[in-house]
Amino acid sequence: MHEAVVVGAGPNGLAAGIELARAGVGVLVLEARDRIGGGARSEEVTEPGFVHDICAAIHPMGVVSPFFRSVPLERYGLEWVRPELSLAHPFDDGTAAVLQPSLEETARGLGDDARAYHRLMGPFVDRSDDLLAGILRPIRLPRHPLLMARFGLTAIRSAESVLRSRFEGRHARALFAGCAAHSFIPLDFAASASFGVALMLAAHAADWPAARGGSQAIVDAMAAYLTELGGEIRTGCPARSMADIPPSRAVLFDLTPRQVLDIAGTELPARYRRRLQRFRYGPGAFKIDWSLDGPIPWASEACRQAGTVHVGGSWEEVAEAEKEAWDGGHPERPFVLVAQQSIFDPGRAPDGRHTGWAYCHVPHGSDLDMTPAVEAQVERFAPGFRDLIRARHTRTAAGLEAYNANMIGGDIGGGANTLWQFLARPAPRLDPYSTPNRRLFLCSSSTPPGGGVHGMCGQLAARSALRRAFDGRS
Repeated sequence: MHEAVVVGAGPNGLAAGIELARAGVGVLVLEARDRIGGGARSEEVTEPGFVHDICAAIHPMGVVSPFFRSVPLERYGLEWVRPELSLAHPFDDGTAAVLQPSLEETARGLGDDARAYHRLMGPFVDRSDDLLAGILRPIRLPRHPLLMARFGLTAIRSAESVLRSRFEGRHARALFAGCAAHSFIPLDFAASASFGVALMLAAHAADWPAARGGSQAIVDAMAAYLTELGGEIRTGCPARSMADIPPSRAVLFDLTPRQVLDIAGTELPARYRRRLQRFRYGPGAFKIDWSLDGPIPWASEACRQAGTVHVGGSWEEVAEAEKEAWDGGHPERPFVLVAQQSIFDPGRAPDGRHTGWAYCHVPHGSDLDMTPAVEAQVERFAPGFRDLIRARHTRTAAGLEAYNANMIGGDIGGGANTLWQFLARPAPRLDPYSTPNRRLFLCSSSTPPGGGVHGMCGQLAARSALRRAFDGRS
């Protein structure tokens, strides 16, 4: 009998297993598919020799995560690689707004908004470790109350209100809007600004890196470390009910609320079930991977050096596209997030060739092929791009759920980032990882701090389990 069973071998499930194993708990991790990884898998989906990240690709929150900083994954092959520039946001005139590790250089590139950007980000950059540690956890009494209060006063606002009140120029406004759009909610929604500040802060703290060879390297290293600690991983073991889960003192689900209800609903009281049933999922993503005959020919030189490119034009265009996807429409000019890992990790493609990775936001559950709209947006800022395409692989929002059951309706973030779910995720509870059943816990991105490859949901859920099911073992 294993002392604890983790259902799901994505980054959070593996993080939970590692945290439990480090405390001396015997851990079994069950994975439904024949390969671990969840949202951090990498595969050759276009042509042999071209390695594509299936979901998560760039990891600003991974490299600054307190969990990842606490585990020796470099011993197991994980290497972070960094582009020359973290992010570029191009415009039709061939210029681009640029986000880079240096606060001063980023501010200087924003022209008349340099001082305003420095005023916004400077106090946070000076104490980035303390602030990021506070962000990547549930909302509690903070260890650094004044710092967190200052962040909270901005984070709780809408991105639109912040960019309008803080900045005058199109470069700064679009740069902030693009980062805030990672929230998957309209830019006039409360708390959308939190994503803009947090992602910009991560760039200044540690860049926006990728894992050499693909995101799969992250979970492979985690699995190797967990195995060394004595944990066991079994693939090809779907859990359709509690009968599929071996007996244990604790079960941790790296699954969203809907799946937890399907598997363990009868083990939970009616009131808590109703709360989970009200959990809201967000818009979906349409994902596309390209194998290319060369690097994307951006008109802006800065875009050619950036690991990530936000394709959307002005901040007004970005806001319009995000609102339309939230309201159930398919934008003619979607906001497209592009990663070009092969320009700074050449092993992703054969010599002289390149990979391209992109997604845009679409309505929840959409089965519409957005390839023409996505490629038109990239071509708009990179004339000649279509001529470089060798092959492409696409997944609609509905296709993402079919590939990974955690991506309900194509939602890659584990749930909508509305203000209520920003404050109480997945349900109002002092300990968001625990359930009324002292044996059952949630450790997925449907718990704080939410989506992203950072492992914090898993680590914090494991600590909850250690307190409640293992008498505070540490």
